[in-house]
Amino acid sequence: MLHADDIIFAPATGNGGAISIVRISGAGCLELLDGVVELRRGIVSEAPGFSLRYGSVPGLDEVLVSIFRAPHSYTGEDMAEISCHASQYIVTELMGKLSAAGARLAEPGEFTQRAFLKGKMDLAQAEAVADLISSTSSAQHRVALNQLKGGYSAELQQIRAELLELTALMELELDFSEEDVEFADRGRLSALLNSAIARCTALSDSFRVGNAIRNGVPVAIIGAPNSGKSTLLNALLNDDRAIVSDIPGTTRDTVEETCVIDGILFRFIDTAGIRNATDEIERLGIERTHRKAAEAEVVLGLIDLSAAGSEEQFQEAAGNIAEMVDLERQKLLILANKADLGPCNKNVIDSNIFVSRADNKHNTIEILHISAKTGLGLEELRSHLVSASGIASANGTLVTNARHAEALRATASALAAVRSGLASGTPTDLLAEDLRSALGHLGTITGQITTNEVLGEIFSTFCIGK
Repeated sequence: MLHADDIIFAPATGNGGAISIVRISGAGCLELLDGVVELRRGIVSEAPGFSLRYGSVPGLDEVLVSIFRAPHSYTGEDMAEISCHASQYIVTELMGKLSAAGARLAEPGEFTQRAFLKGKMDLAQAEAVADLISSTSSAQHRVALNQLKGGYSAELQQIRAELLELTALMELELDFSEEDVEFADRGRLSALLNSAIARCTALSDSFRVGNAIRNGVPVAIIGAPNSGKSTLLNALLNDDRAIVSDIPGTTRDTVEETCVIDGILFRFIDTAGIRNATDEIERLGIERTHRKAAEAEVVLGLIDLSAAGSEEQFQEAAGNIAEMVDLERQKLLILANKADLGPCNKNVIDSNIFVSRADNKHNTIEILHISAKTGLGLEELRSHLVSASGIASANGTLVTNARHAEALRATASALAAVRSGLASGTPTDLLAEDLRSALGHLGTITGQITTNEVLGEIFSTFCIGK
């Protein structure tokens, strides 16, 4: 357990730029700065909160000191930020002087952990800080900012407040159990349980989209050798990331890269060509292709129109790709590649017949005609990817954290046990126990119920200085 009474410091900016900032927090930190920084007027410990003071670290640099007084600071403690010139030497020397004066270097996430412990934010909001810092797309930023502002926490608190009230009523019944009196309105309890279970389930189900936003929508590119998979990957990335060759079987392993399309992060996976393997290494690559296809949210199945000499051959190739995809949970786009080649025009037109002729489970398959080499149809493909991700149309609160999703599922399960017990006449003391269990699971998300081990695991993923 970290020592909450220590004065801590850390750099708050990375390399580069014109200035660097070193932040310091803890009771007595402003008095400590009096021995390190000389202000032009007055001393740091007497400066009011939300003020900026000019001074110097003697023999080192001129600085600006931003003063924040408890509880009106990020950490809820007395706190200051020292702005100096962006020299690694200056920053190192400044931190050395702070250490010599009695402060210590903060652990990763310790500033935010103190903010949580001081009640400045709950645990879900604290975790959103790390997500906000690491966001690389507008969708990631939007979700993290909503969580940091407390939109997600507010929804959880509404559920928790209602369950607390009902738990109190049921426990009151236990106090008068000998009188055989029911204080809790069973009709209201039943309605509330149905509502709470539905809300928890909806939140946990949103993790599929939330996880895709946080980690990128996984998109597998599959097809026969030389169908243009690597060329397509390079075209989508606008970079020569994958090796392109006329030699079949060039891609022996998966190649993964990310890019942002319309504010959404996609994780593209170029796979080994699907065919009867000629050697052990290629066979292992093809096995990995099947695994990656099964893990993807969206599958792009490439068919080389110049190699599909007839409508029957095209439909057979498309059917083979479709058999690799679980169409109930995955989106499949069949890409008729090399559509720019003149001799393939008939195939380009007739390939649409695949949708109408396929059996019912393939009715949702879409076919796009593209040329990975010339860029034909790639803008339409990008639009289809955004639509297939389901992110652009996602509304409301989204769960992006696996720990939260599991806690919500456990909450819904405990509430379902209460509902079942209510219908079967289970004694009040057992119902109250299940309600307390549901409250406990909810509390692990916001931090009302947690352990030092969980806190240590969460905040260790933060950067130093945050």
